[in-house]
Amino acid sequence: MDTLARIPTARMHLGLMLALTFATGIVDALCYLGLDQVFTANMTGNVLLLGMAVGEGGDLTLLGPVLALVGFVVGGALVGRVLKDSHEPWSALSTGLLSLVAVVVLAVGVVLLVTGGEPHRVVRLTVTAALGVAMGTQAAAARFIAVKDVTTIVVTGTITALAIDSPLGNGRQRSAGRRTAAVVLLVAGAALGALLLTWNLAAALLLAGLLIAVVTVLGDLHARAVRAAAPSPPQP
Repeated sequence: MDTLARIPTARMHLGLMLALTFATGIVDALCYLGLDQVFTANMTGNVLLLGMAVGEGGDLTLLGPVLALVGFVVGGALVGRVLKDSHEPWSALSTGLLSLVAVVVLAVGVVLLVTGGEPHRVVRLTVTAALGVAMGTQAAAARFIAVKDVTTIVVTGTITALAIDSPLGNGRQRSAGRRTAAVVLLVAGAALGALLLTWNLAAALLLAGLLIAVVTVLGDLHARAVRAAAPSPPQP
């Protein structure tokens, strides 16, 4: 615990959010390639898919994006309700919410493992909705933890900031390391997710769920260690 307490909170949270970014890449690769071309974390991409499905006039790809979007909003609203009075970047409530994310992702992975082969459309849609809730919860919890330039789910703003501060832009190169790491880890997660998908549909989600669980445990232990090491207020 003393070792954890010596790690600066900003550095610890950055590492944990980058790990969640990697896990997000795994999840979205599985969702897009294995679940009717749906994103459950990247809502920008999902909204575009929804719009294209509406414009095409078909109904085969419409329900999945809708369920993912609704699930994501439900997850975000849950975090807003639970953490509305929280004043700590990482609290026991944050641990509970991210634990829920890990449990949902692992549970979905187990469901896909048990069903095996090509899951029925009802199973795929249920998985899409559940992962939408999980990713919405993760994204909102990460927003409360508030690591600059690392949202864990999208990198559009991160790439924009990289371009602005690059040598071709204003040359300031602020936070280039963390921004680059966020982009690279999302890409790496997606690549690994796609690779695992060729082996087993459930493998990617089980790995992502385990990674989210490890992040949750480390974040909780660090927060407890920091609170324990904080000086006690003077007694009156």
